Amino acid sequence: MFSLILGIFIAFAGSAAAKNSPRYSQYRRLIFGVGIFIALVGILSKVFVVIQPGMVGVQSLFGYVQGNVLESGLRVVNPLTDITVFDVRTQNYTMSNVHDEGKKMGDDAIRALTADGLEVIIDLSVLYRVVPTEAPKILSTIGIDFENVVIRPISRTRIRDNTVYYDAVSLYSNKREEFQSQIFKSIEKDFRERGLFLEQLLVRNITLPTSVRASIESKINAEQDAQKMQFVLQKEKQEAERKRMEAQGIADYQRIINIGLSDNQLQYEMIKAYRELATSSNAKVIVMGGGKGTPIILGNQ
Repeated sequence: MFSLILGIFIAFAGSAAAKNSPRYSQYRRLIFGVGIFIALVGILSKVFVVIQPGMVGVQSLFGYVQGNVLESGLRVVNPLTDITVFDVRTQNYTMSNVHDEGKKMGDDAIRALTADGLEVIIDLSVLYRVVPTEAPKILSTIGIDFENVVIRPISRTRIRDNTVYYDAVSLYSNKREEFQSQIFKSIEKDFRERGLFLEQLLVRNITLPTSVRASIESKINAEQDAQKMQFVLQKEKQEAERKRMEAQGIADYQRIINIGLSDNQLQYEMIKAYRELATSSNAKVIVMGGGKGTPIILGNQ
């Protein structure tokens, strides 16, 4: 726009000066040509617009926002229109108590009260993107600074609104997923009404008061000790059962031996043992007598 106005000004101002002053009359055409050239360059630079990938352009003419959206690529537009470019890729807005990690400098975490009156500190990341077809609406109703106008205040408010329904311990432990789901639903609705799409909401960290953290750690340690003792008792019980079964097996074995073996059977087993001993290379002559009957002489000869 500036080049167009400058070129027209040079063309007409130079022509007027040359017309009124004979000294510059010979340069009239040159000055006029330079002015027209600058004006044409200004027009061409405004007529052809390149929209980068992941962006969309919104046209406004004399304050009126047009409804059509310019997608990525080379576009031909009215040179008098202003083009506002919106990034429609996934954006990350983080609020954290870690310095220089979020959008705001310093501690930007969300402080909220729980149902039991305790203050918790919540680090939050909001993943969102601009809906391309809603970009003209955003420019008309919100403007380009929608992060500070919509993203930040709505997210912080919904976090505080939902925190009051949970006590600190459950919010930190078993109710965390439910809490994240609830705030996602409420924020997603607000974003959708304003032309924004909420992709994901990440509750990155929940910091409890020092006294509550100490109580939770003590409870966890007690539960771990109880589980350890339960394991020891179970192991001792299994060992006692093993010993009982082993003793029962030995007793059953002895009972079977006492019932099944007679004197004749024992004598027969003894003869077999002596015979094996007599036939070995170290044995010579074995005289075996057993109470009644004639002694038996065994040898390897």
